[in-house]
Amino acid sequence: MSLTVIGGNVSPFVRKVRVFCAEKGIDYQLEPVNPFAPPEGFADISPLKRIPVLRDGDLHLPDSSVICAYLERKHPEPPMVPGDLDEYARSLWIEEYVDGGLIPKAGPNVFFKLVIGPLMSGKEPDETEPLRFAAEELPPYYAYLEKELGDEEFFVGGRLTLADISVASPFVNLRHAGVAPERKRFPRLRAFLDRMHARPSFKACIEEESPVFGKRAVRIQD
Repeated sequence: MSLTVIGGNVSPFVRKVRVFCAEKGIDYQLEPVNPFAPPEGFADISPLKRIPVLRDGDLHLPDSSVICAYLERKHPEPPMVPGDLDEYARSLWIEEYVDGGLIPKAGPNVFFKLVIGPLMSGKEPDETEPLRFAAEELPPYYAYLEKELGDEEFFVGGRLTLADISVASPFVNLRHAGVAPERKRFPRLRAFLDRMHARPSFKACIEEESPVFGKRAVRIQD
């Protein structure tokens, strides 16, 4: 097995690549790396010191979007990136909206404060500010995704693409934190997340992560 995904399993970007590989049937191994305490020389293969990094022989590729684009070219079947130009552009935008919009808000302000910080400190979190943030700052992102999904099963082209994986991945982190879009307010988005997280590709990751990171997930109420 020549492919190695380097990074922590709970990262939404690492998970995106792992699910992408699973949906394509690409074999790989996961090499755990803590981005808060990376090994010596990590910057040589990830100049921004971010995860994931893909190792393919002597090649090292950082950034989940770059990795998925590379793997799509190397393993074109089944296609996970639309070939139609308009659908391709829409897929790119949905991915960027989540990677560059939702994750930078939800990650440090909700997931880190409710899950990662307490694990590192061994102390119970002060829930007040992260739950306020989740309730007030995240719903506009939910609303946009709800609108863009509409009555469709998938976000682009009526079939599973990288856009869907990109959307569903950070919601696993929110789930671990005990946070989810209200089902009555965002029914189509919640139904989409239910479907995606039940897929074997996502389910395997969730089951792997939950014993360590998912103890708050039971707090989700619909």
